[in-house]
Amino acid sequence: MWFSVPAWPFLLLLFLLPSSSRGSKCPESCSCLLSDSIFCMERRSSHMPSSIPASTKHLYVFQNDIETLSEDDFIGLEGLESLDLSQNELVELPDGVFGHLSSLRNLDLSSNQIAHVSERIFSGLVELERLYLFNNRIQTIHPATFEGLEKLLELKLQLNAFTVLPPIRLPRLLLLDISHNRIRPPSAADLQSPNLECLKMAGLGLTDLDEELMSSMTNLHDLDLSQNQLSAMPPALKSARGLISLSLASNQLGQLAKEDFENLGSLQQLDLSHLNLQGFPEGFFQLFPRLHDLTAAENPFNCLCPLAWFPSWLRSHKVELGRKEETRCHFPPSNAGRVLVELDHKDFGCPVTTTVATRPPVVCSTLAPPSPTARAGTTTPALPSYLTPSREAYDGAPHHPPAASPSSAEEGHEEVMCPSNICLNGGTCKFNQQGQVECLCPSDTTGLYCEDLEESPSLPSSPGIAVITAASPEPHISSGMVTSTSILIDLHRYIETRPHIRGIRLTYRNLSGPDQRPHHLSIPVSYPEYTLRGLRPNSTYLVCASNFGESDTETSCTEARTAGSPVLVSAPPHNEGPVVSSLVLALAGLALVMVVMACVLVVRFIRRRKQAKAHVELDAEEPTPLELEGVKACLENGGVLPQKQPEITPCPPQTPNGIEYEALLVQGGQGNTNNNLANMKPSYF
Repeated sequence: MWFSVPAWPFLLLLFLLPSSSRGSKCPESCSCLLSDSIFCMERRSSHMPSSIPASTKHLYVFQNDIETLSEDDFIGLEGLESLDLSQNELVELPDGVFGHLSSLRNLDLSSNQIAHVSERIFSGLVELERLYLFNNRIQTIHPATFEGLEKLLELKLQLNAFTVLPPIRLPRLLLLDISHNRIRPPSAADLQSPNLECLKMAGLGLTDLDEELMSSMTNLHDLDLSQNQLSAMPPALKSARGLISLSLASNQLGQLAKEDFENLGSLQQLDLSHLNLQGFPEGFFQLFPRLHDLTAAENPFNCLCPLAWFPSWLRSHKVELGRKEETRCHFPPSNAGRVLVELDHKDFGCPVTTTVATRPPVVCSTLAPPSPTARAGTTTPALPSYLTPSREAYDGAPHHPPAASPSSAEEGHEEVMCPSNICLNGGTCKFNQQGQVECLCPSDTTGLYCEDLEESPSLPSSPGIAVITAASPEPHISSGMVTSTSILIDLHRYIETRPHIRGIRLTYRNLSGPDQRPHHLSIPVSYPEYTLRGLRPNSTYLVCASNFGESDTETSCTEARTAGSPVLVSAPPHNEGPVVSSLVLALAGLALVMVVMACVLVVRFIRRRKQAKAHVELDAEEPTPLELEGVKACLENGGVLPQKQPEITPCPPQTPNGIEYEALLVQGGQGNTNNNLANMKPSYF
């Protein structure tokens, strides 16, 4: 039997619920599929969403039409950690508008219309680590704007219009991007962030670098100087010994000199695009033994014999050439427009030496070369007529080429030198019986000129860096350049497989430390590469990427291990406790040594006083001349002197073999720091 129950008691109960329960409802036109995250994308509203739950930790309100903000918009959100207000219509920000967000770590205000940044806009953000203000219309920044942001790790100010860079004195700052502004070249007084790892100064019209500034940043790994007006390599770069990534693209260098890059042996990524280069100096890339990414696009290369080594060098050293389709030849006309790395060695027009002799030619080497053997499963390429090997050299018929000797030269035999640039990758050049050039290739190379390297089953790894790939056979994200405190995440593949993705939610956690809580970041699709900074050295991190605002989306993860702490870093670390402790220990050790030395001096002084006193007493007991005469007369008369009891004197120390030695105050190698000198005895064991 059904009973009719009035609805008003339930409505009354709903209003009597606590405000926290009522505030858990998702704001209108937003997505709340994740428990602690709210995504409000493309709402087309000029105001912030209302009724945001107090439990929200990550709030993404981008691609809206928000024009103004007020303090009331963020009341009750003290636990908010990430706030994304990018791609809106914000023109100005009231002072202290974010004052309630005491737990905020990431603030993105990029791609708005902000024109001025006042002094107190970021007041109260004591936990802020990332601040993005790029792609606005900022004309002025108050000099005290960034004061108080002691924990800031990343600051992006690129693509604005300010003419004066405010003083940046942030002790923990790791990344600073001031590219494409109208400021004067920064000096050491402008940037006082000794731990800076990445500095981007593209498009500032630089003609040189401040030497004091570069020498002060001893922890710098990544430097971007592209799109400036550098006509030569800045001498200040010689002090940047720890650089791992350097971009010189779109400058006016023209030619490269080896001496300008001698101190940059740690480079792993180098961008030499659009420099009007025609080639590279001989042995140029031997300066960079760790190089694995090279970009040299938009250069008018002369693809002649002096550059024939370049494609083979890329393959043999496993260097990835960026923008291959834009790296083409300019000269000669036969190669003009062709992709440089697709050329064969013969396409460079290297001279080939041929010999016409009436007598049997002389082999290059004084030793008979070993007979080449055909490899199983390989085919010999067709050779040009002037390089075709003689069949007699392989049919097993006996042949004995004459050895080069002084007598052969006297008989008219002419010694023929092999071309120095014919055989590659350690191949040995020689002439066969018919006077034709042959290359004896090492076991790991193939080809007519030993130009092809066989792939090794083991993957190379950078020294000091262990990279662990994801569990899936083809991960969509991967880790690139790794340092002791940063990891470059490659998202190209992830974005390509998701053509309709709006944004990327990046999550990372430290698997090696006690704190394994996840950290969340929002990455736009326009950032196919992102560098995680502020990480701990010698730690394994799990990094995962997922689609924005989707809870059931497929997650792609990868693991990477940061390198150990750098050895040549003179900048003070973030935590100065260990430094102070080391200094105290050093001072304590010095004081202990001084005390021991003082004790030694006092003991020596006391001993000398006793010895001096003993000499005085002996001198006092010396007989007078008269007494000596009496003793002499007594002896002459057969008398006997009275016997005197000898004084007991300490015997000198003896070794086990009975040999005297000097006892040391501090026994070397015993590790004994006891100051009791009376008890110090030599050890015989």
